[in-house]
Amino acid sequence: MRRVLTLRMLIVIAGLIFGVLAAYMVKWGNPPNMGICIACFLRDIAGGLGLHRADVVQYLRPEIIGLVLGASASALIFREFRARGGSSSLIRFLLGAFVMIGALVFLGCPVRAVLRLAGGDLNGITALAGVVVGVGVGILFLRRGFNLGRATRTYTAAGWIMPILMFGLLLLVIFAPYFIFQSEEGPGSMQAALWISLVVGLGIGVLAQRTRMCFVGGWRDLLMVRDTYLFGGIAAFFIGAIIVNAALGYIDWGFVGQPVAHNNHVWNFLGMSLVGLAATLLGGCPLRQLILSGEGDIDAGVTVLGLIVGAAIAHNFFTTASPSGIGDNSIVAVIAGLVFCLAIGFFMREKAA
Repeated sequence: MRRVLTLRMLIVIAGLIFGVLAAYMVKWGNPPNMGICIACFLRDIAGGLGLHRADVVQYLRPEIIGLVLGASASALIFREFRARGGSSSLIRFLLGAFVMIGALVFLGCPVRAVLRLAGGDLNGITALAGVVVGVGVGILFLRRGFNLGRATRTYTAAGWIMPILMFGLLLLVIFAPYFIFQSEEGPGSMQAALWISLVVGLGIGVLAQRTRMCFVGGWRDLLMVRDTYLFGGIAAFFIGAIIVNAALGYIDWGFVGQPVAHNNHVWNFLGMSLVGLAATLLGGCPLRQLILSGEGDIDAGVTVLGLIVGAAIAHNFFTTASPSGIGDNSIVAVIAGLVFCLAIGFFMREKAA
């Protein structure tokens, strides 16, 4: 009982710290209501690498690099680094891409949905409702035997691929070669100092690795087995962020005129329903996938690559939204994603095998 209480206290503390830091990252230079957003920052990385040419969202975000390297360091220290993979990698890649496509219709991942709400953006309610509905549908498939298969142990070197790639990105951030793209205006140009971003990312990476923090898994466990452990981290994150935003005067309640946001409620809801469903089938939100990739999980690494490619697809094929509304092909992309997830959920069931 003491161990359980200690673990529950740890994730609450971790959530509070994460929320406080995410809110302060705005004061330190990151975009409003986007102190830390996994989807947005992976999109910026895709742009920084030239995978899309939306010049207002291009920057190799050090926070993402720090998350993976922090998770790797924590996993090594606590002897939890284990190279494993081979579980429906192609399906995971595509699910990751659809998670990103859905997130960029809303303009934020499940982390940013909570952070936007903590900044007064009531569109976060619509988004979180979508996440919960998507998770609920995913739970129906889980209860009927959905399974992406079992990962197996593999060569340790394979587990180091994602941390090494992130270290390579860090070198590109530091030395800024001419072939890396960098926004001169827009959200991509709003950035905290490199060392602040990296340190914050490293710290959150350690905390998330130790607590298994997940902004989709919390809703899944709450709805599926009435377990509040992971949800406690989400709630604490919201409390930490709203306290800091209130202290800094950053809260502006409303649906309209919010930073880097639109108020198309139907597609905010459906976009995040796609995120909730796809992430449930994957076993974790984009944050969780980054942390797992730092622990040596190759399948999670493939999912992260899917997220990055999904960001490129979203911008190159005009499925991403903007503050003026959804994109030309947002509706088609979200519907395609939902159909894909429903098909995968139905056909990849052990009872159907």
